[in-house]
Amino acid sequence: MSDNTTSTAYSALTTELQQIAILGSCGSLVSWDEQTCLPPRGTEFRAEQLSLLAGLRHERATSKKLADMIAAAEDELGSALDDDTVQAANVREARRDFSKATRLPQRLVEEITRATSHAHLAWVNARKASSFSQFLPSLKKVIHLKQEEASALRVADQSLYDALLDNYEPYASSAEIEKVFAALREQLVPLVKEISASSVKAPISILSRFYPIDQQKRFCEMASAAVGFDMTSGRLDVSAHPFCSGIAPGDCRMTTRYEERHFNSAFFGVLHETGHGLYEQGLIRESFGMPCGETVSLGIHESQSRMWENFVGRSLSFWTHFYPQAQQHFPHPLGDVNISQFYSAINDIRPTFIRVEADEVTYNLHIMLRFELEQAMMSGDLPAEDIPAAWNKKIKDYLGIKVPSDAMGCLQDVHWSAGLIGYFPTYALGNMYAAQLFQQAATDLGDLDRQFENGDFKPLLEWLRSNIHHHGRRYSAAQLIERITKKPLSHQPLIDHLRNKLAPLYDLSQT
Repeated sequence: MSDNTTSTAYSALTTELQQIAILGSCGSLVSWDEQTCLPPRGTEFRAEQLSLLAGLRHERATSKKLADMIAAAEDELGSALDDDTVQAANVREARRDFSKATRLPQRLVEEITRATSHAHLAWVNARKASSFSQFLPSLKKVIHLKQEEASALRVADQSLYDALLDNYEPYASSAEIEKVFAALREQLVPLVKEISASSVKAPISILSRFYPIDQQKRFCEMASAAVGFDMTSGRLDVSAHPFCSGIAPGDCRMTTRYEERHFNSAFFGVLHETGHGLYEQGLIRESFGMPCGETVSLGIHESQSRMWENFVGRSLSFWTHFYPQAQQHFPHPLGDVNISQFYSAINDIRPTFIRVEADEVTYNLHIMLRFELEQAMMSGDLPAEDIPAAWNKKIKDYLGIKVPSDAMGCLQDVHWSAGLIGYFPTYALGNMYAAQLFQQAATDLGDLDRQFENGDFKPLLEWLRSNIHHHGRRYSAAQLIERITKKPLSHQPLIDHLRNKLAPLYDLSQT
């Protein structure tokens, strides 16, 4: 490659990729608006707006112009295309993205966008009414369209499900995920049984006292900013289901939902979305639109959110720093509660219905059941009409509890209304990635607990920036984990983390 590469074919390619990304960011902004403040009667026209933007982006992302630009950049790089450089990674991944995009007809892209926009409102209303039948027609249409998408995307003997999984966890397969999930499940199940058999019970009634929403909002924003989220480049709003959207450099939107008598819901939800937001804000601004300016996978994205929510936010050292401030914000519910009681309450382990409010242990079982249901949905083995019954049975089998309503069961997540089939396994992968990364960070940075006690979260954030955020998609998730920790992904660091933390709380054996 010549010395003036950056001003020729490669430069032209990056400019085009950034223009395509700007179109995508417009769609993200319109979608954020749909989920936060769109008037109900604007839904139908919003579907047309989103569909048009998706179609325009797809048209440009599959154009002959882009194909020629990628080919020219590949020729320019020559043998350097295989090198471990940002330029090589950008061109390689641009070729991969183009190959996938050109397998999808524009008509299908627009139809999926339109259908999921309508499905979102149907899901919101069905969840409020706790009526799966209200959502069923929309869900059937989304599943049918996603099967069509998967048929277009899959290569060789790839399953329909794996074709969609690749959208969220590139280069992974359901067989690989099931293998690591099985190893995790083998140790999780006895751990849940040990905790259930313990005579120690957390004082969770503390968390259902009255926590004024305005005070929750202030406390959540304060904690988010304290760990590093830049509120001048982001914001926090309310939506039916919490999410984070990295719309563009300098514009990262988070949402949550508040409940006056459930402290955990908003606070840990905000910490979770803050982890996502920190990743988005840590991407190299100048690389916007290029693969090395994008997040590597949703599993790695979830590792960031779960790390800040659980490994940091549910640690005793975090609350050693923040608990006096929590008592100032909530003098009535926490005035007579000491830090040990509070720490025990926020680390309560028991089967519950709602995934986003589940504890660190049972959360993974919530993910595994969705992973299994999604595969059956895509293969046609599970008709949409049978989803509630199948869901309820798995909740009973995995967690030993009976689902009381559709809203507490299969209607609780926004994902299927958005067509995000194949997304769920990335949550449990994220837990395992987080544990392995946090373990390495502790080795590299020293006493993290002492740093958290002092309110110093900058060393961890800078470590994540340099090791993960700044690389974008330069490496695959598997390569990134092995590069940082010198080991492939393993379930064991997560199990070690859970046992080390919960053994003293529940008087468990350390073996």
